[in-house]
Amino acid sequence: MNKALIGIFFILVILATGCGESPEEPQAAKECLSDSDCVPASCCHPSSCVAKEQAPDCSGMMCTMECSPGTLDCGQGRCLCAGGKCRADLNNPQNPEEAVY
Repeated sequence: MNKALIGIFFILVILATGCGESPEEPQAAKECLSDSDCVPASCCHPSSCVAKEQAPDCSGMMCTMECSPGTLDCGQGRCLCAGGKCRADLNNPQNPEEAVY
């Protein structure tokens, strides 16, 4: 009878240790905390935005001066931070002095 009790005890111990709470899912990394953390995702005629750390290197890049529809060109929109993610708001004009060409 002692062997049976010892066996049951070990089974209960194994079950108890295996049934603990699962660790919390890691929180998704936030790209931004404010709109100023976001920039256009491409050098010419951008239609999306990324975090400043992922900004493209546009040095030496030449773009046309055309104001392409559906882009951030000519102040047709702006980059903003929504829910910790950078996104383009193409229906909310930005300051003309900040316009992207």
